[in-house]
Amino acid sequence: MKTLTTILNNIQLKTLLGSTEQEITALTLDSRKAAPGTLFAALRGTATDGHAYIGKAIENGATAVLCEELPAERHDHITYVQVADSAEAFGRIASEFYDRPSEKLKLVGVTGTNGKTTTATLLYDLFTALGYKVGLISTIENKVNKRSVTSTHTTPDAGAINLLIQQMVEAGCDYAFMEVSSHAVVQRRIAGLFFAGGMFTNITHDHLDYHKTFRAYIEAKKLFFDNLPKTAFALVNIDDRRGEVMLQNTKAKAHTFALRKAADFKVKMLDNSLTGLHLDLDGHDFYACLIGEFNAYNLLGVYAVAVLLGQKKEEVLRILSGLRAAEGRFDQVVSRERNVIGIVDYAHTPDALEKVLSTIDQLRKGGGRIITVVGCGGDRDRTKRPLMAKVACDYSDQVILTSDNPRSEEPEAILAEMEPGVPAVARRKVLTITDRRQAIRTACSLAQTGDVILVAGKGHEKYQEIKGVKHDFDDKKELSEAFGIYDLRFTIYDSDDRP
Repeated sequence: MKTLTTILNNIQLKTLLGSTEQEITALTLDSRKAAPGTLFAALRGTATDGHAYIGKAIENGATAVLCEELPAERHDHITYVQVADSAEAFGRIASEFYDRPSEKLKLVGVTGTNGKTTTATLLYDLFTALGYKVGLISTIENKVNKRSVTSTHTTPDAGAINLLIQQMVEAGCDYAFMEVSSHAVVQRRIAGLFFAGGMFTNITHDHLDYHKTFRAYIEAKKLFFDNLPKTAFALVNIDDRRGEVMLQNTKAKAHTFALRKAADFKVKMLDNSLTGLHLDLDGHDFYACLIGEFNAYNLLGVYAVAVLLGQKKEEVLRILSGLRAAEGRFDQVVSRERNVIGIVDYAHTPDALEKVLSTIDQLRKGGGRIITVVGCGGDRDRTKRPLMAKVACDYSDQVILTSDNPRSEEPEAILAEMEPGVPAVARRKVLTITDRRQAIRTACSLAQTGDVILVAGKGHEKYQEIKGVKHDFDDKKELSEAFGIYDLRFTIYDSDDRP
């Protein structure tokens, strides 16, 4: 049995009104889910303030309320817990409620703009192949050992995170790998978690709609490392000049990895082709199925994490060489009949798009063209829209600007904000087609022998969000059907089966 006395352990209180012997059987941020035995946490969000729903939570039976401001109308049978920061307190309460599950396995957080999902997924796959039971919290999916749990955010709320980790502990998991977004850090969704280690991939232009300034975005990432315990490791990509910034105030043991600079873990590109990568990885001759310099960084980071967690280098390298990228990350679909390659990638920032396109540019053979289909999401960082268009034009022979997830915005308005990024000399090679399905089909109809089509921005997503409604939409499926391929089991090249 959990009482308020138990779960308020180590919480700094401003005011406590009511009994702390109340039994708490559930935690919620949603007043609609409140019931007898529930602690309702009133958090201040970007769109709504949970304090406005305290009354509704009590109507639905909530036993206790966590808040920053006490409501004017109070009830004798309700316990009110007033704190300075509801989000911070809720994270710590959730950890106590679920018996501090993050302390019962080794939890590693991966943060950065690009590469989080691939890195976390590769770590999950690697440690599973090493024989461990493993948990995963990622953009694509959450996994409790080998059981998939639907993912709705890069990082869920603190209650959901601790519940997931508790389930991992109950399933016997030894390790858990977790994407840590800047939003999650600032919103204290990871408060109360005990990390065995943290990894920084890189930082580029993104999420300024939320953080407002690039400096604030960097500080959000840095805060994750500032809060790591001294028993943890802090592993950063030192080729990114913000890597050193991440380490400035951390109490954790610092480690670095790099391709270009001197570092604790080093990788050198020996060959990069559509059959994969040949690397000198930490002094070992290494072949991988993954493609591109960005994946050389991902592989090195995964290897370094594994070594820092005490795994044998030779076994890690053996398994790592056979692993593939996460769904929707440089995901290939091939029209063998037409000898055209289609690539679906989640690249939704200027930097990520540039990395994918520069990789394609380096790998294309026989003079084939690059045709890029790209858009920008609605209700997100508007300043990157013209930059995305410019990057696409810089690397592509044909560009089709199209709708991504417009959300509450008009697709045409988003496209209008992308178009100023098109250089005057590139206008002749740019088409604007609002309908994403038609844009993909147009790209396929324009493609000739040897061409490469990149469909960027949505990757693994199986929907398109328009005016609050998620419609079924899968870039890979659309691309395949435009190629006349209806069985996706046979659309991906094996490493020894590329023309």
